[in-house]
Amino acid sequence: MDLGGGYSARPISLQAYRDACDRLQGQIFGDGSLYAFGPPVKAPPPLGETFSWGLYRAEELIGWSFAQQKDERTVYMADTGILPEHQGRGLYTRLLPQLLDTFREAGYSLVQSHHRATNNAVIVPKLRAGFLIQGLNLYEGGLNVALTHSLDNTYRKAMHVRSGLQAAQGETARRLGVPSEAQTESAVPPAISLPAGQGQDTELGGGYVLRRVPYEVYYDIYSGLEDAVYSSVSLNWPTPARLEPPEYPRYAWLIGHGEQVVGWQYSRQWDSRTAYMVNTALLPAHRGQGVYTRLLAPVLAALRAEGYELVRSHHHATNNAVLLPKLRAGFRLQGLQVDDHGVMAVLMLSFGGLYRDYMDVRSGLKRPTGEVAQALALERP
Repeated sequence: MDLGGGYSARPISLQAYRDACDRLQGQIFGDGSLYAFGPPVKAPPPLGETFSWGLYRAEELIGWSFAQQKDERTVYMADTGILPEHQGRGLYTRLLPQLLDTFREAGYSLVQSHHRATNNAVIVPKLRAGFLIQGLNLYEGGLNVALTHSLDNTYRKAMHVRSGLQAAQGETARRLGVPSEAQTESAVPPAISLPAGQGQDTELGGGYVLRRVPYEVYYDIYSGLEDAVYSSVSLNWPTPARLEPPEYPRYAWLIGHGEQVVGWQYSRQWDSRTAYMVNTALLPAHRGQGVYTRLLAPVLAALRAEGYELVRSHHHATNNAVLLPKLRAGFRLQGLQVDDHGVMAVLMLSFGGLYRDYMDVRSGLKRPTGEVAQALALERP
């Protein structure tokens, strides 16, 4: 496999892969925290089909990728390692499509992998390649995120149904054994003029602006455009809530284009340190143009200026279109929860280094040293 830039991936034997691990894994994974078991009592189960590749720069072995059959439909990407001096060059991103083609040709329907939950350097290229978040678990290495790539498009749609991102239709509904929701024409959104704002607009490029507005102005517009924006499946409560929502500081922006409202962002206080990005949306015609990515920086800057140290947000676990820009902006995956919107990924951003390092320690990506070790009472000041 030609990976560009003088790099290549070549099939190697299982023993050659194991030898490479023994020789290089300390340089690649040395900062991580892994529980040290004693000698095993039982023999490992027999391996099924295996796929071993050496990663080379010219003739120098600089890493590997190993996968093995998990069951009759699934191949498990167990281990990929690249020497630190060759990381950050897009090598993993370029490798993934070729590995997926190999697994498809071998007859597999699903590709699975596990990674430290805060290892965005690996999770981001995996999500870009089409993997979807499927779970979190604590194991001997820390907090792991489970990812699945479906080489079967119907199963991929089923994962979106399970998370609540999409309704079940056609063949997907039949395979899930649930009623098929009839396809309907998308609602044509009413044209709403961009109202006056508070302070100066933030230019987002491409003719888009971000305008701060009172919460009440945002909510009126949100109520009028909600049906044109969302196709996800949430629980419809049969009765109104009996209690009033608590009072907390709120922060709202409208996204404008051509003096028309095309989206919004609403955040509020979560606790004494944390802001919660509740709701961001764009009308369908304005998606896929990088607007969401570009609005993150000014919104986060505004929340930081309000005194918050952390920012959290919740998204459907299979909504890579939102998860990817959030992870690239520095958010970390911190949990999964089921609420009235579906199965949601919980993301957290820390403006300071201490809590960021803390998240890496909890996931097992890093060992506690320095300030975070002191904060965890593992080291004296």
